[in-house]
Amino acid sequence: MINDLPEVRFHDVYVADDYCLMNGLVESCTIDQEDMDKLEFSHIKFKDVTFLNCTFTNMVLTDVVFENCDLSNANFTGANMHRVECKGSKMLGAHLADSHFQHVLFENCILNLAAFGYSQLKHVQFTDCMMEQTDLYECTFKKVAFDGCTLNEANFNQTSLKGIDLSNSSFDRLTVSIDSLRGCKITPNQAIGFASMLGLIVKE
Repeated sequence: MINDLPEVRFHDVYVADDYCLMNGLVESCTIDQEDMDKLEFSHIKFKDVTFLNCTFTNMVLTDVVFENCDLSNANFTGANMHRVECKGSKMLGAHLADSHFQHVLFENCILNLAAFGYSQLKHVQFTDCMMEQTDLYECTFKKVAFDGCTLNEANFNQTSLKGIDLSNSSFDRLTVSIDSLRGCKITPNQAIGFASMLGLIVKE
């Protein structure tokens, strides 16, 4: 997606207008205790970067890659992400609520306890991600895919799963609104689990 970028420093945003960082590689560093609003990244690759106690509210990311990064507990509430890839990154407990995601890939990421509530996701792919207790409350999905993910106890309450295929992912239990399950694709074994959530007894 992004190749042959010159190396840049995150703190270059301080000398740029409107806290904007463009066209560069940020690699092998820790970004610590930063608190900014409406930060903009464009054509940036973060590789082996740790975001420690960072709050970047209402930021805009376009053509951005996070590779092998640690964004655990980072606060990215209100983000607008377009053509973004997160690969092999740790995002445990990341705050991503009230955000817009379009053409975004999460691959081999740890997203346990991450919060996506009240977000809009369009053309978003989750591949081989750990998503236990991930909060996807009252989200809007359009062309969202879960492939090989671990979704146990993920919260899809008030989120329509129509057209969503969960058959390639694993879970023992989900939090979900029963009326939102219409049109969701699942395996027979997963259907038994949903039946037990309804208090039904499935006889063999």
